[in-house]
Amino acid sequence: MSSLGAEIRDQFPILQQEVNGHPLVYLDSGASSQKPRSVIEAIKHYYEWDHSNVHRGVHTLGSRATDAYEGARDKVAAFLNARHREEIVFTRGTTTAINLVASGYARSVCGEGDEIVLTPMEHHSNLIPWQQVAKATGATLKYIPLQPNGTIDLADAEKTITDKTKIVAVMYVSNVLGVTNPVKDIAAIAHRHGAVMLVDGAQSTPHMKVDVQQLDCDFYAFSGHKMCGPTGIGALYGKKELLENMEPIEFGGEMIDRVDLYESTFKELPYKFEGGTPIIAGAVGLGAAIDFLTDIGMDRIHEHDTHLAKYAYERLSQIHGLTLYGPRDNRTGLVTFNLKDVHAHDVATVIDQEGIAIRAGHHCCQPLMRWFNVNATARASFYLYNTEDDIDRLVEALKHTEDFFNSIG
Repeated sequence: MSSLGAEIRDQFPILQQEVNGHPLVYLDSGASSQKPRSVIEAIKHYYEWDHSNVHRGVHTLGSRATDAYEGARDKVAAFLNARHREEIVFTRGTTTAINLVASGYARSVCGEGDEIVLTPMEHHSNLIPWQQVAKATGATLKYIPLQPNGTIDLADAEKTITDKTKIVAVMYVSNVLGVTNPVKDIAAIAHRHGAVMLVDGAQSTPHMKVDVQQLDCDFYAFSGHKMCGPTGIGALYGKKELLENMEPIEFGGEMIDRVDLYESTFKELPYKFEGGTPIIAGAVGLGAAIDFLTDIGMDRIHEHDTHLAKYAYERLSQIHGLTLYGPRDNRTGLVTFNLKDVHAHDVATVIDQEGIAIRAGHHCCQPLMRWFNVNATARASFYLYNTEDDIDRLVEALKHTEDFFNSIG
């Protein structure tokens, strides 16, 4: 049993409330995590004491704001073990980061007959941008097939990735299946064929230690709001030589070097990709979230979240009429399920009356839902502030839900 959730729960003000007359059990961290007091206070302090625009002013507040913003970049670089701080580009989140690579890199290297390799489990944010690249360039989309339990076999990756492949884009951890994909091995296969590897780290970065050099991925995208940080901030890691050859996709202030009436030049990395006033407070909050997670230890967080996922799978598998999706093992941070003959939205609505928050729907993975042959699923996703008691509450609520619908059915 992990004690982490009980130790730190008091540091999250939002979790101290009741919902519908019951103590809140928040099991929707896969969509967005809650924020510890230290992150909230860091953002508050920035707005109360340091707020100014960055990089431009020579006054004291401008200098303090710039130091805070660039200090957050250093924290992200260290957190991911990037080789250079210039390899960290602040974005609005994972979606924006992937779109930056799709538009700024892929459209210039892909052409007729080239291939872009994905998996059927990808979040729409790591699917639709590549569809648009394929339409614009004539490249072909290919998919590494899934095993019956939703995992990837590296033999299938070897067959799917060819010398025609230019880009491989795979999520590290599935937001539906909870599986951890072998992205390091897939990156090695991609590189043998001269392709680049993008990793969607939205669901992995909050739950495990990430070392982009060890993974040898070429691009890595993540969001702050899923890892105790604020919404509207994330980052793209890219190998320096690739970023240097990429074109920016947003133009205006902040990202320029020299502007003439008919031509302009752009700043060095990473600033050529950060046009306009950046998300300064968001970066400050993200830096505070990284401090918070680092103080706890990512290894401890991973052990805790993996334990909760295993415990939840075992408890939920005992409920009659409940179908679980994905493998029993190799699971991080979540379980996805359906109650027989009850729509996932109805399940989520009923247990909300007992103060339990879960997600229901297609989870921005409609192709994967069709692979399951369902329209929607319910998902309980866990984080460092959850406990076994939270899962026990979920199990009892689902039993009550099953009894309720059986009684009216």
